[in-house]
Amino acid sequence: MDGTVLVADDDRTIRTVLTQALTRAGCKVHATSSLVTLMRWVEEGKGDLVISDVVMPDGNGLEQLPKISAARPGLPVIVISAQNNIMTAIQAAEAEAYDYLPKPFDLPDLMKRSARALEVKRRAAPARPDAHAANDELPLVGRTPTMQALYRLVARVMNTALPVLITGESGTGKSLIARAVHDFSDRRSLPFVVASAADLQGMDGPSSLLARAKGGTLVFDEIADLADTAQARIVRMLDTLGDNAPRIMATSQVDLTTRMEEGGFREDLFYRIGGVTISVPSLRERVDDIPLLADHFLLRAERDGGSLRRLAPGAIDLARNYSWPGNVRQLENAIRRLVATATEDEITLGEIEAVLGNQPATEPMRGAAGEGDKLSASVAKHLRRYFDLHGGALPPPGLYQRILREVEAPMIEIALDATGGNQAKCADLLGINRNTLRKKITELDMRVTRRRKLM
Repeated sequence: MDGTVLVADDDRTIRTVLTQALTRAGCKVHATSSLVTLMRWVEEGKGDLVISDVVMPDGNGLEQLPKISAARPGLPVIVISAQNNIMTAIQAAEAEAYDYLPKPFDLPDLMKRSARALEVKRRAAPARPDAHAANDELPLVGRTPTMQALYRLVARVMNTALPVLITGESGTGKSLIARAVHDFSDRRSLPFVVASAADLQGMDGPSSLLARAKGGTLVFDEIADLADTAQARIVRMLDTLGDNAPRIMATSQVDLTTRMEEGGFREDLFYRIGGVTISVPSLRERVDDIPLLADHFLLRAERDGGSLRRLAPGAIDLARNYSWPGNVRQLENAIRRLVATATEDEITLGEIEAVLGNQPATEPMRGAAGEGDKLSASVAKHLRRYFDLHGGALPPPGLYQRILREVEAPMIEIALDATGGNQAKCADLLGINRNTLRKKITELDMRVTRRRKLM
């Protein structure tokens, strides 16, 4: 590696580590804790590469990128930041940073990226306006490699015209990704429309959708759930798109390839919506983000009027080992409940155990009936995991009733849903008395939706 690298970071340790590593690799290094000094070096013509932190004592590193680009077109800048969220990653892309890495970063990875940056001349381009006007409340945070890869993919595709298919389990944030692609793109001032099956009905349904979108973004949420007639309408609509057409996006929590092979999804629609696929990882695939997400939700709950809480180390470990079948949405709801019910500022292991003990902790079902484990095997797997989480100690007393409650609650909810909320039919399906069902609904504190209205 050959060249001069300008390093700007207010952390002395990071400056020392980068200086030593880059020097050993053959580079000359100028390191500073000041953005003013960094900009002076840039304006003097020094440096072939800039590595800069975001939050500095005398300013924001991202705000310096347009100035660096104006003073030295083609000078690559690698942004490193402890602000590990999609906002930072996209702001870096908006400001034309060469690359972005979260802290703590992997040093060998940074060295490889630095080598590539020194070899490749970056195309100069002006920063787009309004890079800092986006919503900083997006709960899309994470420092794990899978989330950082997702951020970079969003940044690359947001200003293309390609259709985007966003896949992932329920509760992972697919709709938030769709919104982020729109809000950070050059279509941000145009409409963002989420289409329903009802919007596609009638002769004028598709044309009305296009008129509402007006060149903005049109999203088909959980597109696999649409009937074949609705899918056919979408195909015909996409084939007639003209000038000022909206950006097309779709979300799905099922594998559309498998659904298509089974005959449940149209092949012609699959190829029309699959320009770019963004896969949103489950929470199980990024457990290292759980403490970061938990802190985010604790702060949000405090801003919303709740008490300021923090998780004890043991509680964090338990959260990391839980399977989170409901993903980020389930984590958020669990944190809200803990904030409301915790007795002290620090949420204890026992308190989070009590919350998670009343929720199913099994892996999400992926195959059809008969393809996976039998129910008894799944329960056994869950119980072994539950005991393992206690590190050799016994769980709190009352295990029998807690396990029965875990099975009982989802069974009643699913039965109510299947019978459309008809309690008589539900009680008959379950083989219990109607009064017993009413009692169970009350005991389990079930929220009955409008579709499940008590009769």
